[in-house]
Amino acid sequence: MPARVSEQNRQLYRVLTGTEELLGELSGKLRHAAAGLGDLPAVGDWVLISARQRERRATIHHVLPRRSKFSRKVPGRKTEEQVVAANVDVVFLVTSLNRDFNPRRMERYLSLAWESGARPIVVLNKCDLAEDGPELQRQAESAALGVPVLLASATRGDGIGAIRAFLPSGITGALLGSSGVGKSSLINAMLGAGHLPTNAVREGDDRGRHTTTSRQLVPLPGGGLLMDTPGMRELQLWDAGDGIAHTFADVAELAARCRFRDCSHHDEPGCAVRSGVDHDRLQSFHKLEREEAFLNSKQDAALRSQRSKEVRRLMKSVNKFYRDRGR
Repeated sequence: MPARVSEQNRQLYRVLTGTEELLGELSGKLRHAAAGLGDLPAVGDWVLISARQRERRATIHHVLPRRSKFSRKVPGRKTEEQVVAANVDVVFLVTSLNRDFNPRRMERYLSLAWESGARPIVVLNKCDLAEDGPELQRQAESAALGVPVLLASATRGDGIGAIRAFLPSGITGALLGSSGVGKSSLINAMLGAGHLPTNAVREGDDRGRHTTTSRQLVPLPGGGLLMDTPGMRELQLWDAGDGIAHTFADVAELAARCRFRDCSHHDEPGCAVRSGVDHDRLQSFHKLEREEAFLNSKQDAALRSQRSKEVRRLMKSVNKFYRDRGR
């Protein structure tokens, strides 16, 4: 039967069938057939299961095609995809208006959000702690061109209604951001109760404490679903070329006016991009493009290595076949 993954904690899953919640585990065939983490279920995925109602457990046999996915490269040196959220309609990119605020990090999140196929919304949380909230909102709008930027406060209730308006019945959203920006507090404010555990802001550096340890879907009053995710200390790109182009659409528009067709927008005279785009934003664009190109080269190398291993395994099988025939 079909079910939806509502929570993931390592290799254990909770799945919703529409009538009950079951604890799910992967079938051996699915685990063996997966080429990498990106082929395994993620929160928000629709899967096919066989249920064991008496045990309140299920075996997950197959992941159905995704209509959207927010992916990143796995932390560390390994070149592999990690799907953070699947089948999401709206991605809320949450930052807090304290020392966490960083427009350049926001551009990185936006590049992956546009690539995911979901609609990005920027949420500036903890506006009650900021004296210059409108100015920081202006900076965020400059980094997130064409994307709604909402001021919010989970403690005072600011912006909660605006967030809820993007999540009518049948719509799935996801809260993404660094550790301690107040994602769980925002969900609790929308639920009107302490559904998810939260921690107070640390003294000394004005940062929130990391609380959420697993990804989970939370039903909202009105029928929408909202996904809470652990804070991401590291956000590396994954196949984000189109997302970068969308995030920096102003760069592409100005590039058409450059004097040289092959202008790199670094030091060419008369470069329309350098004269029309903020220096820090342009440096962010170049940095993300370099990172994407480097990742693509590593993916190509990993693919060549995998194919070589497959050829070696095939040749061993062929050699064994002829040795056995000759006996």
